This record gives sequence, structure tokens and C-alpha cells, in this order.
Amino acid sequence: MSNPDIKHSVVLASGNAGKLRELTDLLAPLGLRLQPQSNFDVPEVAEDGLSFVENAIIKARAAARHSGLPCIADDSGIEVDYLNGAPGIHSARYSAHGDEANNKKLLRALEGVPESRRGARFQCVLVYMRHALDPTPLICQGAWEGRILLDPAGEHGFGYDPLFYVPEHRCSSAQLSKDVKNRISHRAQASALLYNALRSH
Repeated sequence: MSNPDIKHSVVLASGNAGKLRELTDLLAPLGLRLQPQSNFDVPEVAEDGLSFVENAIIKARAAARHSGLPCIADDSGIEVDYLNGAPGIHSARYSAHGDEANNKKLLRALEGVPESRRGARFQCVLVYMRHALDPTPLICQGAWEGRILLDPAGEHGFGYDPLFYVPEHRCSSAQLSKDVKNRISHRAQASALLYNALRSH
């Protein structure tokens, strides 16, 4: 591979365009060229871990092995208190039919539940592996507290953003500007930790 930027390239072990955009913005000051794993024909792997950390490591290791490059993997999701932390690590595949169906399923699961009992948080774990056999991957975690709305609101973001109410801004995550979300979200928090770790690495 004769890409002149290859020495600054890092593979993102995800095919999610929203995550790629957010992480590219958040880590831009490091001068990294974040590339989706699809650029390297990395196959999908079974996310059969029992935690966000385990799943992120599984994805990072597979992408690093197939690309031969350092890799960042994100495993994230939403935990709803009333549902004992569900959908949790199954957030992306909650309905098996994409974001809109996931949101509808979550609203059905919370039908009749008052706002006071709809507490929730987004979780994000970012793992950075220097290579596939890296025995000490960097692991950074961020959490973003809020609650689940009765109806979706907002056009920005992706995933469960239209249902996630952000109390300090009195709106849904999908109603926040990109700049605000990139300062306060679960992924922003984890990325800030990763940024600091990589900068001093």
C-alpha cells in the first residue's frame, strides 16, 4: 500500500458513518487519518462479549489483524434504568431493523412509564490497539446521563439521539448542534480521554 498518509492512518473498527464523522472531528487535532474498516475489507465479527469493553476489544483486534494498522474500536449503547440496563450492549441490534425500529421498540418497552422512571445513560468505550497482538490496549470510557422522552424529537445525530433527553440543555440529543454534542456526549468524554492518552503516548 503506497498511501503517503499511511503512517498517520488509524482504522476505525466500525461501518457506522455517524461514529466515523464524530470520531474524526473529535480526534482531528492529533493529525490522525481515521479510515473506516471497509477500506481494508475487514469482515464483520461476532460481538459476543458480555460488556462494552469486551466487544470493543474483539472489534479492534479483528480490524488491526486484517489492516495491519493501529485501530480504534467504539462500543457504545444506551442503558435504561427501568429496563435493568437494556438494551445495553445490544443497542445497535435491539430490533434487528435499524435506528428507527430500535427507537420504536424502546418506546413500546417504556409505554406507560412516567418520566420520573425513564432515567438512562449513553455509554461509550473506546479501545486503541497498536497492533492485533497488543497486550495493553488503551481503554477509555465515557457516560452521559439523561432520560428517555415520550416521543422522538430532533433531526441531528443518529441512533437513539431523538429519544435521549439532555437535562442541562432541555432538549434531545438530536436537537443539539454538532459542536455542543461533541463537547458533552459519552463519545466526546471517551474521546477526550483517548486524545490525552495518545498525545502523551
